[in-house]
Amino acid sequence: MAWSSMDLNLVRVFVAVYEARSLTVAASRLYVTQSAVSQSLARLRGEVDDRLFERRGRTMEPTALAQSLYPGFREALAAVDRTIEQVHGFDPSTSDRTFRIALSELGEIGWASALLSAVTAQAPQMPIEIVPIEPDALPDWLARGTVDLAVTPRHITGEFPSTVLKTQSYGLAMGRSHPLAEGSLSLDDYLGATHISVAEDSGGDEVAAALQRAGGRVRPFIRLNHYASLPPLLARSDRFVATVPDTIALGWARHWSLRVRPLPFEMAPLELRLYRRVTTQHAAALDWLYDTVAHAIRGSKGQFSVIHGDAVPGERAAD
Repeated sequence: MAWSSMDLNLVRVFVAVYEARSLTVAASRLYVTQSAVSQSLARLRGEVDDRLFERRGRTMEPTALAQSLYPGFREALAAVDRTIEQVHGFDPSTSDRTFRIALSELGEIGWASALLSAVTAQAPQMPIEIVPIEPDALPDWLARGTVDLAVTPRHITGEFPSTVLKTQSYGLAMGRSHPLAEGSLSLDDYLGATHISVAEDSGGDEVAAALQRAGGRVRPFIRLNHYASLPPLLARSDRFVATVPDTIALGWARHWSLRVRPLPFEMAPLELRLYRRVTTQHAAALDWLYDTVAHAIRGSKGQFSVIHGDAVPGERAAD
């Protein structure tokens, strides 16, 4: 078969397998059986006289030829699909395609309500899965289409479209009875305090880098898995402090007896970005979802103050 007459469906299968690194996932995205994907891939291998993909563990890794073919195939397929979509259009009200959005714990607490309300208002039949972020895995997830969108302040390597949603500064949170809650707060005070860190803090690396530039380093005394555990620990003690996004901590202070103070060192605000995967699959639907989620989060103040509980006798929330 000449390249000029190659079946477009074979190209579509190739791109799906390349992005997913899995025959099973590719079949699911194409709404065909895994057997059909395997047969199409076998035909394409015969046409180009190359294996194209080699199984390594649980993934299908592309050969050198496959890597060279993918950019051109993806661009051509995207052009075809977008041309067709311009004719038929995308109607979110009838779409039942499943999309996955990666959010941190705080992202889910703060933004999930707003973004899901915006999506379901226009696309009531569109299933959405919120998955926890694994920062180191995000480039691979977006490249393979494991997730469709991701919200994070971290810079993600790769040519993924992104947009800034918000900027976020950090502050030092503590109980109102903490010795550092009033008066001056120096870098030495900060370094000498007893710190709590949260594993789910996607901006933790940036905080550590800014502190290192200021000539300091902190070894947390307590490490938590989740942010939800933090407000009561701080409010019930005059010993601990935590460096957290300041607007979020101020929201907690509406329900907990907390004080939030500016950091005693320079740290530029972080940019919270929405990233999207690069793909030829469901491009118009992904365009719509990307714009809808971005608009929803930009317009929301977040629901971070929902982390609250029963007050301790004598505790007083911020006025």
